[in-house]
Amino acid sequence: MSKTIKVALAGAGAFGIKHLDGIQNIDGVEVVSLVGRELAKTQEVAVKYGIHHVTTNLADSLALPDVDAVILCTPTQMHASQSLACLQAGKHVQVEIPLADSWKDADEVVRLAQQKSLVAMCGHTRRFNPSHQWVHQKIKAGEFNIQQLDVQTYFFRRTNMNALGQARSWTDHLLWHHAAHTVDLFAYQCGSPIVKANAVQGPIHPALGIAMDMSIQLQAANGAICTLSLSFNNDGPLGTYFRYIGDTGTYLARYDDLYTGKEEQIDVSKVDVSMNGIELQDREFFAAITEGREPNSSVAQVLPCYKVLHDLEQQLA
Repeated sequence: MSKTIKVALAGAGAFGIKHLDGIQNIDGVEVVSLVGRELAKTQEVAVKYGIHHVTTNLADSLALPDVDAVILCTPTQMHASQSLACLQAGKHVQVEIPLADSWKDADEVVRLAQQKSLVAMCGHTRRFNPSHQWVHQKIKAGEFNIQQLDVQTYFFRRTNMNALGQARSWTDHLLWHHAAHTVDLFAYQCGSPIVKANAVQGPIHPALGIAMDMSIQLQAANGAICTLSLSFNNDGPLGTYFRYIGDTGTYLARYDDLYTGKEEQIDVSKVDVSMNGIELQDREFFAAITEGREPNSSVAQVLPCYKVLHDLEQQLA
């Protein structure tokens, strides 16, 4: 495929804008349609990025014959059904994490993608962040093996607000969204499937209907373990911090920055062509389409993560 890849992007909020910014740095790609919940706000974003087709209905974008691929940055609860709609329409699809909020729906997306022979990818961004790529390369070279991955995912979200401080129309979820990042990353970095998983959660929020605090333990088949703490109640430094404890060192990953266990910063600026994990994720999606291959973080590759989340949900229930 040598022609320009024409893309529809659904979700003109905080994360959709991150993708639009990243795509501006990628040659051979053009966003031709933008889907949003509120037409006026979506039109404002479209004008800024030079997108001519604007709609509040994904079906309108899927009906455009020149659209090759779709990026979904919509509410979690819509991910599976919209991914299926894109695949049914013959479009390649990248859906933001999580692929689904149930094991059954995640499995259905994988089966349809394989049936249609289309590129279907899920935005497990940690696979692409240069900090985690650096660690992954050390593991692949046989220079480092994980003994324990210790992760803290902390936010302050006692109301439905997005990353821009704007009101959300949906409720975020510690297990199906935020835990998905670490569950997938742990198995990916270990190169070994998760064979044990346990979870406990704190009280259910009376208005949001979700647990605001959670603790998860994982073990891979190779013996490595992972401890994950998650909270929407943390009134302090926000974000996710990873401590890789291994046989030859300790590394601290804070988004795109990486440090040794002694807080010495490691230069990861040459790990890939960009320091932007979302941009790198998008580059992989478009390269897979152009080259006719399975992408890293394909829906099939990340499917085991959703089986673990399903099993944990059953425990918590």
